[in-house]
Amino acid sequence: MRIDLHAHSNVSDGTETPAAVMAAAAAAGLDVIALTDHDSTDGWAEASRAALEVGVALVPGMEISCRTEHGISVHLLSYLHDPTHAGLLDEITKAKDARLTRAERMVTLLAEDYPLNWDDVIHHVAPGATMGRPHIADALVAAGVVADRTEAFTSILTSHSRYFVQHYAPEPALAVELVRAAGGVPVFAHPVASSRGRVVGEHTYREMIDAGLAGLEIDHRDNSDDGREFLRGLAARHGLLVTGSSDYHGAGKPNRLGENLTAPDVFARIEELGTGTAVIR
Repeated sequence: MRIDLHAHSNVSDGTETPAAVMAAAAAAGLDVIALTDHDSTDGWAEASRAALEVGVALVPGMEISCRTEHGISVHLLSYLHDPTHAGLLDEITKAKDARLTRAERMVTLLAEDYPLNWDDVIHHVAPGATMGRPHIADALVAAGVVADRTEAFTSILTSHSRYFVQHYAPEPALAVELVRAAGGVPVFAHPVASSRGRVVGEHTYREMIDAGLAGLEIDHRDNSDDGREFLRGLAARHGLLVTGSSDYHGAGKPNRLGENLTAPDVFARIEELGTGTAVIR
């Protein structure tokens, strides 16, 4: 079995519809794909229908944006949770609203120096999608300011830029607790992706594990070799699941479906642990 447990559609910052992601997964020879849009489950219904049509098993999921008390960004993958769980839904809604306010403020700052306005950004956001910096990046590309998203994020939209604005996000341990309460399986996404910014220390891992963290996304292109070795040791010591994935965004990133995979026995364990919703097959 070929299993990829991290992919995005245009419901968040991917460039393809949920149905197109399912078709792309089938074309890539995948047997199982997880749809994990940022802070949203709005793509589940469309993806479920398409998955049945193309013959790929769908793991309904989500990627939750978190932040530690020291301001370090953490992304938590949630698999098979109940999308109607009040506690988790309230926290996600709060974070989504904050993302929108943050984006509006960033665009206001950018407009002081670049040919950019709010309508330019909205043009790149699918109806109902979770707003994020990638949409601002797309608008900057369209305006000819940068060549692609990567250039935007390494220059104008970096967290060290004067245009960067923080937004509310739950602390990682709280997010883990809420995912568990919603019947989901929480997995720490690309934990040592230092190219994205600061990474957490032992204290945050310990808090997340104590809160019920189920696994670590280790085989991911943004994790260094040394980082992967560290994570495998951590997983072994604490009995955590080890996953691998592409973090596919369509044309939004160079990541390709199936470039990293999750072992079938790990997938089976995730399916056993997830009680909030079911794998679509």
